[in-house]
Amino acid sequence: MSIPGLDRWLNTAQGRYVLNWEQSVLDNAVADVFGFNALQCGLPQYDFLRANRIPLRQRAGCTGPVDVLCDLSALPFASHSTDLVVLPHVLEFSDDPHQILREAERILIPEGQVIIVGFNPLSLWGATKTLKRSGEFPWNGSYLSTQRLRDWLKLLGFEVDGGTYGCYAPPCETQQWLQRWQMLEAAGNRWWNFSGGVYMLRAIKRTHAMHLITPNWRQKPVRAKALRPVAHKESDVC
Repeated sequence: MSIPGLDRWLNTAQGRYVLNWEQSVLDNAVADVFGFNALQCGLPQYDFLRANRIPLRQRAGCTGPVDVLCDLSALPFASHSTDLVVLPHVLEFSDDPHQILREAERILIPEGQVIIVGFNPLSLWGATKTLKRSGEFPWNGSYLSTQRLRDWLKLLGFEVDGGTYGCYAPPCETQQWLQRWQMLEAAGNRWWNFSGGVYMLRAIKRTHAMHLITPNWRQKPVRAKALRPVAHKESDVC
């Protein structure tokens, strides 16, 4: 999945502003996840698993500095083999986000975690997207609301465990103007946290155990009662 303009945007003031927030939030989110295998799908230019202590941490994708070169809609990993999957800005820039989520669910172990990072359509960043027609990152994606993601995750058997919003400043193109809007960060978290330009959502894969219904061997047997003879009337006798 090649995203037009991604590398250029990563070096802009907007890119650094967003990715600095995401790096901080993901460092806290992955620090307490344990297991044997962790996978980051997308944005391999940044190591969002750096704060995690899982022994095998890999980055997967079709381009860039990845450990596993693959299509994210067909991950080359065994089912129930991964403890943590991180999806930074993957779903909104994919032609088939449902399939990528299904693949994440397939490779995760029971109680494994998926962490999703995306742009919030209900924000100043989402409003700017509707006005931009450049076809470059990050305005060329199909932004997904957290409510829609919650519905998709629920259908796949996930339970949303937490989430947060950030980047409340307007998508200014210069560092100077982004700093002038820093006052909105604290106010946004307190008064209108749903309007952050970016969100992080974490969910846990739940597996419901199957209960077998066995016969109750201690139940007393039911004795059949003898049938009473039917009394025939004289008129019924031939």
